[in-house]
Amino acid sequence: MLGQQILSGLATGSVYALTAIAVVVVFRNTRTINLAQGDFGMIAAFLGILFIKEFDLNYYVMLPLVVLCSMALGVLVERIVMRPIADSDWLTLFTATLGVYYILHGAAGWIWGRDTKAFPVTFDAEPVDIFGALISQGHLINMGWAAAIGIVLFFFFKYTKQGIAMRAVTDDPETALLMGIPVRFIVLLTWGMAGFLAAFAGVLLAPIVYVSPEMMDEVLIKGYVAAVFGGLYSIPGAIIGALMIGVAENLAGGYLGSHFKTATAFVMIVVLLTFRPQGLFGIQKRREI
Repeated sequence: MLGQQILSGLATGSVYALTAIAVVVVFRNTRTINLAQGDFGMIAAFLGILFIKEFDLNYYVMLPLVVLCSMALGVLVERIVMRPIADSDWLTLFTATLGVYYILHGAAGWIWGRDTKAFPVTFDAEPVDIFGALISQGHLINMGWAAAIGIVLFFFFKYTKQGIAMRAVTDDPETALLMGIPVRFIVLLTWGMAGFLAAFAGVLLAPIVYVSPEMMDEVLIKGYVAAVFGGLYSIPGAIIGALMIGVAENLAGGYLGSHFKTATAFVMIVVLLTFRPQGLFGIQKRREI
């Protein structure tokens, strides 16, 4: 029972991790929290249904198309909404992402309706036995995808010019600009990456839950909490925070009751910030935002 709860929690936490990484990536290079991150994933899930049902595409053709559309959405948000106000204070930027959140919510409801929809891709109902713990194939596939994306991001940030440039912009955008790094392009790439991560989060979650305009709201909250838990600047911290939250809330739901699941994440973050305000992997320094 315990092993099963932990494995299921890691599977849930892996979806939170995709959102938490996106929150951290955008925050590091724009100094704002993207409240529309969850809705990028929600739009991706609806597009997945559209491509499969209306265009009769299979899962492996649908997925790259959805990823490209979600990346394009992130780029459009940066160019149309965020770039004109890029030099504004953090509250203006934060409010702009809130506006995008409501626009995407409203657009999804208008186009696809408010009723929940079943995602047309299902996994074999037969659970997989891992050392005596049973886990659904859907959860196992999600964990595999999340691990693969994590590896790709590791190599991207460590070995590619764009990834190193993104790290440089995070550390000091003014110096990066003076050194010839195209900061505006890097910010654009950041929002494209947010769309990339959101697409996978939405499509991986869709077969497990019903698709609706609100499907990613709780994932966004948990992803944000995980990002804060890890320190907001640390991608490894966001991943570890997301997995810890997934396991903790799953254990709370299994042993204390389902109504304790959501509260568990916030108890964890309150306790952590009480003793370590900078987060698990954060560093104590002041930055002007």
